[in-house]
Amino acid sequence: MQIRRGAALALATLTAGLLGGAIPGHAQAAPAPTATPLPLSTAADVVSAGDRVFVSGGRSATDVVVTSATGTVVGTLSGLPGPTDLLLSADRRTLYVALPTANAIAAFDTGSLVESARYDTGAGECPSSLALTGRYLWFGYGCDQWGGNIGRIDLGRQPARLSTGVASEDFYDAPLLAAASQNRSVLLAGQPSLSPASVYAYGIGAGGALALLRTNQFSAVGSNLRDIALDPTGATLYTAAGSPPLVQAFPFAEIATPTATYATGPYPRAVEVSRTGAQIAAGASAAYDPDVFVFSTDGTELVRYELGDELSAGGLAWSPNGARVYAVTSDWTGARPATLHVLPVPAA
Repeated sequence: MQIRRGAALALATLTAGLLGGAIPGHAQAAPAPTATPLPLSTAADVVSAGDRVFVSGGRSATDVVVTSATGTVVGTLSGLPGPTDLLLSADRRTLYVALPTANAIAAFDTGSLVESARYDTGAGECPSSLALTGRYLWFGYGCDQWGGNIGRIDLGRQPARLSTGVASEDFYDAPLLAAASQNRSVLLAGQPSLSPASVYAYGIGAGGALALLRTNQFSAVGSNLRDIALDPTGATLYTAAGSPPLVQAFPFAEIATPTATYATGPYPRAVEVSRTGAQIAAGASAAYDPDVFVFSTDGTELVRYELGDELSAGGLAWSPNGARVYAVTSDWTGARPATLHVLPVPAA
């Protein structure tokens, strides 16, 4: 596997030299990515605050690793029970960390790296996914089969007010959540671990009340959902599922027929929308090369990258300026540590 990664990087460099003048309509050769081994055996999630990048170790870990924008390890948030999903506030000054093994969500100042708050999720056991719409911090929770639901923390109250069971639907597992950065009135939830998979589009009303607007037509999303995303306006949703072998885009208003598809190859594992909504990063299983792609919204491939190890489910993040995509991988054999890949994105 190490030989494979080195060969892939050499090939990417050679290809970049050969394709200095990109042919219109064809994907550009990838700029040379970097790969930084992390003091983690596995990686669960990654987010970028611009100058700093945060990588969580997952349910069996106790750390969130902090790196520079270029991937150099600069610190660690330690002593955290099972950090999984990561979420940044709109101003990128607060990092929220889901702690499913502690039934809690921790908040950290991204500048000082000091924990500023910890929210007990009470009956919302095993909080595993996070989303933010204005004053409301949402979390998908669930430890047991068909014990999943959505919880809400009203950060606008002092002290913050917790509500659980706010969705009328039951989820097989902790639902995946996604919010739109420019639209505080919608929330997307995905049903993982089932075939066929489902997504649920919610409207957010007064007091943070959730109203189910629609769900997908049977089998439209595929099976074994791994990741979901919303564009900044909340008009388009994206799904990465074990099947079909591509990422799909659907109108939020009608989750029936894809408006675009993104050819990742078999077993898509992650999808992430750039801050402007103009580009889509998507990744699939390492068993099929390459692993991560950047597309325009119409499905045109812009650039591709080979990682070498298994991309974590949901393990992609854009830098705020759109100049980089961050990807986290783990070696399923345990022979190597988790790795942070910094993938430069060519200017449009």
